[in-house]
Amino acid sequence: MGKKIYVGNLSYDTSDAGLNEVFQQYGTVASVKTIVDRDTGRSKGFAFVEMGTEDEARAAISALNGTTLDGRQIKVNESVDKPRDNFRDNYRY
Repeated sequence: MGKKIYVGNLSYDTSDAGLNEVFQQYGTVASVKTIVDRDTGRSKGFAFVEMGTEDEARAAISALNGTTLDGRQIKVNESVDKPRDNFRDNYRY
C-alpha cells in the first residue's frame, strides 16, 4: 500500500490531472483526490495524493512543500488520519 500525502493551499483551479502530473515526477501516483464542496462542487483548496511507496512520498514532500503551483504556495506533508469521534460510541444510553 502507498503513502497518502496532504496537499494544501491549492488554487481553486488546480485539477486532479494537474496534481498527478506534478507528483508523478517523484514516482508512481496511485491516486489523486481534490476535495470539493458537496453543495457547490467547487474545490475546497486541498487534496490528497497517494504515492506508490513511502520513499516516493518522502521525495515528493521534500521537493514540493513550499513550492508554487498555479500561483499559490502549496503545503505538502504526510497525511494523518483524523480520529473518528462517534457520539454513539462515547455516550451510550
